[in-house]
Amino acid sequence: MTTRAPRETVLANAVDLARAAAEEVALPGQVGEHRGVVVEADRLLTHVFDALVPGYRGWHWAVTVARPPRGRTATVCEVQLLPGEGALLAPEWVPWSERLRPGDVGPGDVLPYVEDDERLEQGYEATGEDADQLALYELGLGRARVLSPEGRAQALTRWYEGDRGPFAPSAKAAAAPCSTCGFFMKLAGSPRTVFGVCANEWSPDDGRVVSMDHGCGAHSETRGPEPASLWQPSEPVVDERDMEVLATAPVAPAAKAADGGATAPADNQPDAGDQVSRGTPAPAENQPDAEDQARAENQPDVEDQAPADVTAEIAGEQETESAADGVADADAVAGPGAATGTAEDGSADRA
Repeated sequence: MTTRAPRETVLANAVDLARAAAEEVALPGQVGEHRGVVVEADRLLTHVFDALVPGYRGWHWAVTVARPPRGRTATVCEVQLLPGEGALLAPEWVPWSERLRPGDVGPGDVLPYVEDDERLEQGYEATGEDADQLALYELGLGRARVLSPEGRAQALTRWYEGDRGPFAPSAKAAAAPCSTCGFFMKLAGSPRTVFGVCANEWSPDDGRVVSMDHGCGAHSETRGPEPASLWQPSEPVVDERDMEVLATAPVAPAAKAADGGATAPADNQPDAGDQVSRGTPAPAENQPDAEDQARAENQPDVEDQAPADVTAEIAGEQETESAADGVADADAVAGPGAATGTAEDGSADRA
């Protein structure tokens, strides 16, 4: 670590002088063994001694001595406590603007003026919702500098990620956010969309800026009555395996005559054709009216109706055919010129 200059015997031999100078500066017992010398320049040497100062591990005493040209006496220049290899050192010096942390400024402390602060801009440069009125600035009542977009972004980010944002333990345990609390007062300008001030004296955040998604246990609507729903829907019932019958209608059996589908007239009752051929008008009750015709047109076909009992239909058709055969035989025996009635004078009317 040290070297000895062969030509500087006067300075190299001044060990006792250097030790006395170190002991004068240090406390008793803090100057250790001599470790050598370091050549700084011509007629300039530094004597090195072990430092026995508590807490200064790896440090040493450095005593610099010198002599004038052609001088035979050493002179002490300075005495220092310097770190050596492996010494415990303090961190590098950091400017105050970088060392300062929130909360370091106490009562009576004043920060120096920063002219080129990126967080601020001139008041007349501010535009938008957060700008001051220009009239106030012209009257000398406005602020010389206001928050710049960069400064506003830093502040809002710091608030949102701090203890008054949504990531705080109280916000995670809260039942409802601050945006639904009656004590939440919104800020002015653009921050009103995210931040406000708590006005609840029972809240731990009273008088502080909180985000809308922050929360605490002093919410104005905590455990309040929940509004009843105006409509109570029931569970839907879906059963596709069952069929519900809404209405039933009886189906009359369709009777057809053997000669083409015309229904045979009743026994001994003249049909409409016989009455017309005899000059007797058909009775009015046998004439179909407009409602009967419309009803007949709207009646479903036999194919559309539900199937009836086959045995009953066959028996009905046989009875109809027998009645029609009996009427036809009676008309054949009487003939077309048969008398239909007798007048009071004994003369017979013919059709």
